Parts: sequence; C-alpha cells; structure tokens
Amino acid sequence: MKDLKEKAIRGGVARVGAQTVFFATRIGALMILARLLDPKDFGLVGMVTAFTSVFFLFRDFGLSTATIQRVDITDEQLSTLFWINMLVGAGLTVLLSASAPLVVRFYHEPRLFWVTIALATGFVINAAGVQHSAILQREMRFTALAVIQIIALVVSTVVGIGMALLGYGYWSLVGLSVTLPLVSTIAFWMGTSWLPGKPRKAGDIHSMIRFGGSVTLISLIVYTAYNLDKVLLGRVWGAEALGIYGRSYQIISIPTDNLNSAVGEVAFAALSRLQHDPIRLRSYFLKGYSLVLALTVPITCIIGIFPHDLVTLILGSKWGPAAR
Repeated sequence: MKDLKEKAIRGGVARVGAQTVFFATRIGALMILARLLDPKDFGLVGMVTAFTSVFFLFRDFGLSTATIQRVDITDEQLSTLFWINMLVGAGLTVLLSASAPLVVRFYHEPRLFWVTIALATGFVINAAGVQHSAILQREMRFTALAVIQIIALVVSTVVGIGMALLGYGYWSLVGLSVTLPLVSTIAFWMGTSWLPGKPRKAGDIHSMIRFGGSVTLISLIVYTAYNLDKVLLGRVWGAEALGIYGRSYQIISIPTDNLNSAVGEVAFAALSRLQHDPIRLRSYFLKGYSLVLALTVPITCIIGIFPHDLVTLILGSKWGPAAR
C-alpha cells in the first residue's frame, strides 16, 4: 500500500508538471492562432467538432477505462479489447464520413464536407492507441504518458501554426486536430512495446464491455449537457458567433481541464487498486477532491473578474466580444 501511495505521488507530480507544460503550450498556440485566423475559421471547425465529439465518446466504448479498472487482466483480454476498439474506430470513421452531407445540410455550409471527412480519420487513428495508453496508465507510468502527450501537442501545434502561416485558414485547425492523435498513437506503441495478438474469445470479456458501456452512457449524458449549446449556436447564428463563443469557452476550460486531467488520470489508476479497501478508497478520494476544488475555485474567480484583460492578452483586440 505504501508503494501505491508513492507511485501515486510520483505520478501526480509528473502529471502536474506535464499539464503545466501542456497548459502553456495550448495557451501559446491559442494566442498565435487567434491572431493568424478569424473567428469564422474557428467556427467552421467548431461546427464539425460539435458533432464529432458525440462520436468521440464511443471511440473506445469505455474499454480503456475497463482495462485500467480491472485488478487483473490477461494478454488475451487486452488483445481482444484492442481489436474491438479498432472495429469501433473504423466504424465511427465510416459513419461520420457518411454523415458529411448531413452536416453540410444542417449548417448550410458546403465547406464542412471535407472538413468532416478529414476529422473522421481521427477515430481509427485513436482506436489504434487506446489500449496502449491504458496499459501505461494501468502500470502508473505517468511520466511516460506526460512525455508522450507533450510531444504530440508540440508537434501538432507546430503543424497547425505552420499551416496557418502558409495561408491554409481553417484547414490549419484540421491539420492540428488530425496530427495530435497520430503522433500520440505512434508514441504509445513505442512506449509500451506491446503487440496485440489475434482476436479470440477471452474470459470475462463481457463484464468489461458492460462496464465500458456504462462509462460511455454517463459520458454521453455529460457531453449533451456541455455541447448542445454549441450545436444550436452554430445552427442558428453561424460560424462567426460560434467561433467567438468557442474561444471564450476555451479560455475558461483550459486551466480546469488540464488540472482535472492531471489529477484524474492518477486518481483513477490509484483508486482502482483500492476498490476492495473502502476505507482507504474514501480517504484517498476525499483528499484528491479537496485538492482539485482548492485549485479550481480561485482560477474560476480570476477568470470571472478579469475577462476583458484575459481576452485581450490571449486572443487579441479583434476578439473583444468573447469577453462578454
């Protein structure tokens, strides 16, 4: 148990350090891209991502969570889950690509056709690295995860900014979005050195699928609550309004998302090892939850008090309406 606590502490330090770099990189990228692109460019991509995010919830059907949560898991089970993930990812890519005409018709925006198809490729790319990422998290190798996420973010950011400088407009945001999972997946394979075997019937796989399905259902409910406004805003008011709203939402969410991600990954892996020790589980959870609240409440207050200053600093003067 002491070893678990030490791993959790080391993992927490690694994740917080990585998320600090992650936060700085994301803010830096936002500051540069906001000055190179127009609100309409962000809005066009935001229209599609409002839809793709729904499909994103089903990208692994919660099976990565099931992998991390299990006390014991065999190589046969991992391989079976990998091929299920690949099947789901490929299916989502095909389904979203086929939905491109519907997205165009819904928003009355022809440019969204190829944007939708390009972003759809991210699902099959993501699927190839889901179980490898889960293995690293299950083994509490958070330093490796941190390094991979930073490398992927930096490379994708360079690609996005480079395309924006070359005049590709909203396609620079598409390039950034596709490059991120591609680099991550390659790095996950290199980081684990695990190769999936042939798909086969593995014991107790059905309970893992049921667990993953429950996680996916909860994620779908949360997604609807957080994104329905963006879908309707893009449909009624268009790309420019959604671009402005989306960037203001991003300024609010980046700090808390990075913090929650840092704490959440470590907490879930650690608490899964304590699932049969309810007393310690409760103690660890409350301490972690208190830490998150102690950090997110002041951040939220600062953003609410200085919106105009933050928008001018991060996005630039042409984004003034985002402050409201």
